[in-house]
Amino acid sequence: MMLSLQTFAQKEREKSKKWDVNNPHKEWSYKTFQLKTDEGTWMNLDVSPDGKTIVFDLLGNIYKMPISGGNAEVLRSGLAYEVQPRFSPNGKYISFTSDAEGGNNIWVMTANGENAKSITKEKFRLLNNAVWTPDGKSLVARKHYTSQRSVGAGEMWQYPLSGSTGLRLTKRKNDQQDVNDPSISPDGKYLYYAEDMYPGGFFQYNKDPNKQIYVIKRYNFETGEIDQITGGPGGAARPVVSKDGKLLAFVKRVRTKSVLYIHELETGKEYPIYENLSKDQSEAWAVFGVYPHFTWMPNNKDIVIWSEGKINRINIDTKKITNIPFQINEKIKLAKTHHVKRKVFEPEFASKMIKDVKTSPDGKTIVFTSLGHIYKKTLPNGTPTRITTLTDFEAEPNFSSDGKSVLFVTWNDEELGAIYKVNLNGSNLVKITNEKGIYRTPAFNSDNSKIAYRKESGNGDQGYDYTKKTGIYLANADGTNAKRITKGGEFPSFTSDDKRILYQTGGSFFGGLTKKLKSVDLNGKEERSHFSSKLANRLVPSPDNKWVAFIHLHKLYMAPFVTNGSEINLDNNTQSFKVESLSKNAGINLHWSSQNDKIFWTLGGNYIQKSIVNNSTDPFAKTNLAENPESSIEIKLVTNSDIPEGRIAFKNARIITMNGDEVIEDGTIIIHNNKIEKIGKTSSIKIPSDAKMYAMNGKTIMPGIVDVHAHVGAFRNGLSTQKHWQFYANLAFGVTTSHDPSVHTAAAFTLEELQKSGQLVGPRMFSTGFILYGAEGDFKAVVNNLEDARFAIARTKAFGAKSIKSYNQPRREQRQQIMQAARELGVNVVPEGGSNFYSNMSMIFDGHTGIEHNIPVNPVYKDVLSLWKNSKTGYTPTLIVNYGGMNGEFEWYQKYNVWENETLLKYTPRYVVDTRSRHRTMVPEEEYKNGHILTSETVTALAKEGVKVNLGAHGQLQGLGAHWELWMLQQGGLSNHEALKAATINGADYIGAADEIGSLEKGKLADLIIMDKNPLEDIKNSNSVIYTMINGRLYDVNTMNEIGNYNKKRSKFYFEMEGYNQGTPVNLKTNSFTTPTCSCH
Repeated sequence: MMLSLQTFAQKEREKSKKWDVNNPHKEWSYKTFQLKTDEGTWMNLDVSPDGKTIVFDLLGNIYKMPISGGNAEVLRSGLAYEVQPRFSPNGKYISFTSDAEGGNNIWVMTANGENAKSITKEKFRLLNNAVWTPDGKSLVARKHYTSQRSVGAGEMWQYPLSGSTGLRLTKRKNDQQDVNDPSISPDGKYLYYAEDMYPGGFFQYNKDPNKQIYVIKRYNFETGEIDQITGGPGGAARPVVSKDGKLLAFVKRVRTKSVLYIHELETGKEYPIYENLSKDQSEAWAVFGVYPHFTWMPNNKDIVIWSEGKINRINIDTKKITNIPFQINEKIKLAKTHHVKRKVFEPEFASKMIKDVKTSPDGKTIVFTSLGHIYKKTLPNGTPTRITTLTDFEAEPNFSSDGKSVLFVTWNDEELGAIYKVNLNGSNLVKITNEKGIYRTPAFNSDNSKIAYRKESGNGDQGYDYTKKTGIYLANADGTNAKRITKGGEFPSFTSDDKRILYQTGGSFFGGLTKKLKSVDLNGKEERSHFSSKLANRLVPSPDNKWVAFIHLHKLYMAPFVTNGSEINLDNNTQSFKVESLSKNAGINLHWSSQNDKIFWTLGGNYIQKSIVNNSTDPFAKTNLAENPESSIEIKLVTNSDIPEGRIAFKNARIITMNGDEVIEDGTIIIHNNKIEKIGKTSSIKIPSDAKMYAMNGKTIMPGIVDVHAHVGAFRNGLSTQKHWQFYANLAFGVTTSHDPSVHTAAAFTLEELQKSGQLVGPRMFSTGFILYGAEGDFKAVVNNLEDARFAIARTKAFGAKSIKSYNQPRREQRQQIMQAARELGVNVVPEGGSNFYSNMSMIFDGHTGIEHNIPVNPVYKDVLSLWKNSKTGYTPTLIVNYGGMNGEFEWYQKYNVWENETLLKYTPRYVVDTRSRHRTMVPEEEYKNGHILTSETVTALAKEGVKVNLGAHGQLQGLGAHWELWMLQQGGLSNHEALKAATINGADYIGAADEIGSLEKGKLADLIIMDKNPLEDIKNSNSVIYTMINGRLYDVNTMNEIGNYNKKRSKFYFEMEGYNQGTPVNLKTNSFTTPTCSCH
């Protein structure tokens, strides 16, 4: 009791204590290193009005020095990331962007760095890139807006120094195309800025910088009129007006060069003055600007600008370049990198992915789906057992009103789906549908004479055969007289009087932003809409229809089922009637007792129930359900992990072990069950007589590829297929471990458990569960304090996650709170890089496990190299979808006839391959060199400093994409062996699994690939895989039949079946970043 009171008191203190970005937690094991550098990365700068002093940022600190250069004096330092310093018109003050109070706001300090205070106080619509008005009384800054896509867009807002919520100057045209880079004319009449005008009306990847992306516009402060000043091929961005107001300097892309241009405002004449700028960000989403801020000298003849790591002074007439040298010698503080190990293999495991739970009417039994089948458990301590012996996958059981029978659906990859009814004791199994299809969520009426169910449309995993006439159906309990009553909707149930069907529209997780609970009569007429909810993902009416329980942003609530003839908006903050919080924890599988007096749900492997007291029919009754005790029972469905039996020997192979630089030229490996029993020189190993022996003369063996950023088709939360084609494609190309950092939690952990138990052939599957999304969506993670962060991580960890993905949470304090919660709960944090250089650097300072996706600024210089060298933050650049340039993926479409790759076509639907590869984008090689290869060169520079680089193929083309990513890692300068380590042992270490996978050593798990050719001689020989072994099971990639000590032929995929429906909505299945198919960008 004392301990619980202490814990409560600690949490209360945490709630009342303001989070300090500069000192987030005393247990972060900070270290310092000495930064000595004469160059920097992406440096914003300004010059004082008298032309004597430069102020600039570097790695989130702000410095000043004389205009002649020299040793820089630090003005602002610490963990807070502070950038974009600007002198006030009188030179007495400096404005800057700082996250010191939690998120990016505009601050002002004196010119000597004292008396800093925030001018703006935004918590969500954050600010940056402030510029002074000529009178020095206000600042204009860019405000960031996001919607369902987290890339966001900007608006220009004006803030008086005296303090206010600001005045909007420009209105965004949408939530995805940016406005940025403000500059105000010296007479105060005009605001110049850059705007993304690329066609399409949304942010796009792979924009063509040779066309017009950004243009420069001018806002008239007096009239509000907006004019376009310049743009055209190569675009125009980062306008800076001269001190006399006559000239406009800006940045334009000319082929692969970022060029400094001058625009004469009177005549419109334009000309280049400097073509060696560092690469601009016009192709990325440039939240902090398309190019760092630069400035004019008071003489209107010289410009001071950062480029290629240095500060340069450029005369616009002579084009003479003068370097302004600087030196920094500063102690830099950063947190210890957080890294957690995971256990990869255990002989048995308890399922944590329990789905479709229903409680019997008498409250004594539950039924549920796990591991591909339906189970029953007698409460509280019974051992879960299967109800049937069907080999088809089963799901979504539902009790009859007397509790004696169970309805459920099945799925067979070749025979498709059906609805069955069975007695709870397993007897009298009856198939009640005759037509094939994808059937979902059947439910009885109160006298068990009728059933309602859903017929689902097709998808890229199950195919499209027998998926016409989708919707909700009503039928007799034996399946006869079936009729469709709605064309849409899901989760059908009968009203208490059996006269209507209730159903939900709008999807569930990853659905639309409007979910509705509706009903129709038994003829599909008289539709009524009862509730509408923006962020709920499940609306569950009680059996007596007096109450509705719902899940809103992962939390559980209930409310009275108010009927007043109109649709009622329902969420956790509804004020028109009492909405009760049911628990402080998350949950799924929300459902009611048949007596309407209890609510049940699950979280991971636990079944939870809560009694509903004071269940008054008065909707305004005072209740306190969150304080009611909830009881939890561990379901304890324990199953064996898959372990093959027998020995296999591979003799006379070249073995690249990834144990340091070891290569065994004439080696032998002996596999016993699922582990490496012996490995070494063939001459030193005796092969047991019971081993199945393979002569590997001329072949090369290496560990299986570990793809740590692998989107493997785990977004669809539907019925599980018996074969997952994405898994087969990956195995066929030698990927034996997949870590998916953006998934549907239930879909991903279902795949993981099916693979572990041997019911699904595929790579080892790990995932983060739902991303902790910082923009809009019914799956987002609202993090406003440490307790919120704990909640978000705990709900994911409950299903087995050992890593989570912090995804574009806008405020620094949110990301730090997630890091603290992760440290407490023991999970890795692999954040979305988000094409945001400043956020990426702050992630390193805060000790994130890694950064997913490439940092958008390339190359980087001594400052970044030194910082990353002194951390242990990993780097997964996903060059295949390179931020800030052409995706690396397209180079391989350009160079190869990918649609002719027979291995790919065997395990991937042709529409995926053809639509991505046949109509190729052809670009000059120099565009790739200025895109993903430039990024890869930065990767190499970091790797040479000791940064662990990992392979992540992003699911662009399952399996083959991993080899492309490997080749692209090598393009930047990694040796073949270094690139292969990135694809194996580095990735294993990154996800905490290197003790068991990632290298070929005695006692490690038997995950390996056998190649016809040697990738140490030519990295592209990696794509000569002939056999893949996963967990000791050996597969011939030509057929993906299991061989070795077993002889198991795989069944057919839907796209191999004769007469399969090819009417596929291909845009939903291709993962190209050209057109957004997911809100998580």
